[in-house]
Amino acid sequence: MKISKTEIENYIPQRKPFIMIDNLVNAEPEKFETDFLVLPENIFVENGVLREFALIENIAQTSSAGLAITKKHTGKKNADGFIGAISKLKLYDLPKVHDTIYTIVSLIAQFENMYLLKGENYLKGKKLLECEIKLVGI
Repeated sequence: MKISKTEIENYIPQRKPFIMIDNLVNAEPEKFETDFLVLPENIFVENGVLREFALIENIAQTSSAGLAITKKHTGKKNADGFIGAISKLKLYDLPKVHDTIYTIVSLIAQFENMYLLKGENYLKGKKLLECEIKLVGI
């Protein structure tokens, strides 16, 4: 399943300039994958580097898009909720302008409309950041 950059706004609540994913590369019920090209005009770029909070937002948007598309295919509504918590955050490195990051989010647990997910950002196979994120209201 792939959702292109031109369609991604249909699956996440964010709008420009806060969109931090380009393509939903894969969406399975328990695993979502996206890519994102870091452009110089990104609002979270400082001194040629994408800041860590953009990586966290990328994980949140990957989660939202993945949940939206998998729910759409099961007849449920699009994802629209909020971050309940971020935990177990580990930062290893930050991407630079013109790098393409690849993000993998895995569903750990779900209770009704609350989700616990693990997100990881990668650059050329090297892990940049990992964390657990709790989403509510999706």
